[in-house]
Amino acid sequence: MKNITVAVAGNPNSGKSTLINAIAGTNLQVGNWPGVTVEKKTALLKLENIQVNLVDLPGTYSLSPYTQEEVIARDFLVKEKPDLIIDVIDSTNLERNLYLTVQLLELDIPVVIALNIYDEAQKKGIIIDIAKLEELLGVKVIPTVATKREGIKDLLDAVKTVAVEPEKFKVKKLNYGEDIEEAIKIVEEELKIKKADLLSQYPSRWLSLKLLEGDKLVLKELNLNEDESFLKKAKHHFIEAHGDDMESLLADLRYGIANGATRDVILKDDNKRIDITEKIDRIVLNRYLGIPIFLLAMWLVFKIAFDFSKPFSDYLDSLISGPLTKWTAYALNSFGSAEWLISLVTDGVIAGVGAVLVFIPVIAVMMFIITLLEGSGYMARVAFVMDRLMHTIGLHGKSFIPMLLGFGCNVPSIYATRILETERDRKLTALLVPLMSCGARLPVYAIFIGAFFAENAPTVLWSLYLLGIVMAIVLGFILKKTLYTGFAPVFIMELPPYRMPMFRDLLVHTWQKLKHFVIKAGTYIFAVSIIMWFLLNTPYGVEKENSALGKLGKTISPVFEPLGFGTWEASSSLVAGLIAKEVVVTTMAQIYVTEEAEQKEEEKGFFEDLRDSFLSFILAIKDAFGNLISGFGIKSLALEEEEEKTPLKSKLQGIFDPLSAYTFLVFVLLYWPCVVVGIAMKQEFGSWKLYGQALLIHSILAWLVAFVIYQGGRLLGF
Repeated sequence: MKNITVAVAGNPNSGKSTLINAIAGTNLQVGNWPGVTVEKKTALLKLENIQVNLVDLPGTYSLSPYTQEEVIARDFLVKEKPDLIIDVIDSTNLERNLYLTVQLLELDIPVVIALNIYDEAQKKGIIIDIAKLEELLGVKVIPTVATKREGIKDLLDAVKTVAVEPEKFKVKKLNYGEDIEEAIKIVEEELKIKKADLLSQYPSRWLSLKLLEGDKLVLKELNLNEDESFLKKAKHHFIEAHGDDMESLLADLRYGIANGATRDVILKDDNKRIDITEKIDRIVLNRYLGIPIFLLAMWLVFKIAFDFSKPFSDYLDSLISGPLTKWTAYALNSFGSAEWLISLVTDGVIAGVGAVLVFIPVIAVMMFIITLLEGSGYMARVAFVMDRLMHTIGLHGKSFIPMLLGFGCNVPSIYATRILETERDRKLTALLVPLMSCGARLPVYAIFIGAFFAENAPTVLWSLYLLGIVMAIVLGFILKKTLYTGFAPVFIMELPPYRMPMFRDLLVHTWQKLKHFVIKAGTYIFAVSIIMWFLLNTPYGVEKENSALGKLGKTISPVFEPLGFGTWEASSSLVAGLIAKEVVVTTMAQIYVTEEAEQKEEEKGFFEDLRDSFLSFILAIKDAFGNLISGFGIKSLALEEEEEKTPLKSKLQGIFDPLSAYTFLVFVLLYWPCVVVGIAMKQEFGSWKLYGQALLIHSILAWLVAFVIYQGGRLLGF
């Protein structure tokens, strides 16, 4: 079987990842905003007897090495030498996209253009002469609509052809004018004599252009400098005629080719009217309304997520703490299992992992809605709207993109800092990312909000997310004045048009976000639950307060006394949360529940429990949709009813009061990033130093803010 590598390149928002998903049925991350693909991603595809390795490169506007995504894309194309480049072009922005195309043709790698989003171009009255574009650039051009899988067959036929008959895709050399072509020729000839080994590693025309431009990365990699005699010789005549700014002139030439080709191939352009995107942006991007609209949008996300998911969470809770625990204990007893093993399985694994799994519905609904906002193009507007606020902390709106990703998980947000231009911006943003409430914190929020703030659940949750953003701005301002001084670069980002994502894509990418949580629950939290059980039961049979974990909690509990939760139980749970924030709930479930969780209706048999569980699930579906239909401003149906309190909620209500409960949530929001975030920081920045800074800074910040809230609340009589 023949193997070929196909690189998929293109501008941000051109639909690269969507196109790969349509081709290979993969689940690469798709978002209608820049910065989603911050590293190359791959997918495998079989075409008859050909195996194709599709590589999704980061979206870039050029191959100049100014940003991390440009470096990643360029390094792969130059050093890995794929067999074919699929250049994905946004048909509604032809000229801007062709600038990258011109640079791709310099690499002497076969190129096929996927003229994507072709249906939107037609709707806007843009008519493109496909044959003329093929003639001008010397490449195959295929109109595609990735979301509808249109043009995919023709694109795959082109891939098969390049694998079997690569000579049909011989790259056409674009002429840059007599002076430039003469300079390129001189450099190529000198390289053949003095650096022949380089021509086997790099495309000769591309390498000559980069040396003429004075590309610092290429010069450094080849151990050359701009004063090399052969470069001076090549530039001599050119500098006399045009000046010494080769880089700007070559950029102008590329833009000129892109502009000329666009004027030649667009037969008709009726896109003069103000479209729906502009009309919406007049409101959404308004300097006064932009931030309030964002805050309202986030409140609606929490409102819908809580109202819709609550019946399902209650159902899972009753299922796990009831029939699942009861019948597991019964089965283990039937096999004559030891008492400690039964306790480990029911009180450790089921209670620990189950305490986290019951919140899958609320996390799933939130991730679905956030994915919808990402895919629609709204999240790109949020980064633009936040630009002014971000400048107060020495960053710009582009830094808010990784922070927004942190609402799902902080780990990919650390990797997403690659889209930022400077090391200072990347490190400062990485220190602020953990203040964004990730999905791992949601189980902690949900159990406390359900116990103390059920009637105002969306507002309380919204306040925590908002507090995280506010504290990121405050901390960023402090760090800008101390450890990370400097100025924010100018923020330039393309705003994509509003689009309605396909429902299938929404489901796929919601699952991609949720899968991380589910896998963690099935592996990481499973293992930690077992460890916590042993720490709580060592030596076996001792009171939990005198166990290894209990003694540790007692030792550090005075630190949390001024915050309103200076108990060994709360302290132990917070220590466990260093591993993963979900483990706070896992540990609390093991400490507070177990023996107190008496099995109900034990006289029921297995099939009766199965029947009741099925009926409860049907009622959960009814209640979930009933909550939405009941409308905003009206109490949700699930909240109007007398809520049956779970053992953990009941126990918490006897230990915390609303003020200390909210303070505890604030501390969980702000205190140290989990170990996995630390690993991501180590991988991105090469040492543990940044994570050490984060541990210290976030711990101090969390304690101070929690202290102010609790003590201030007491003074005000709450």
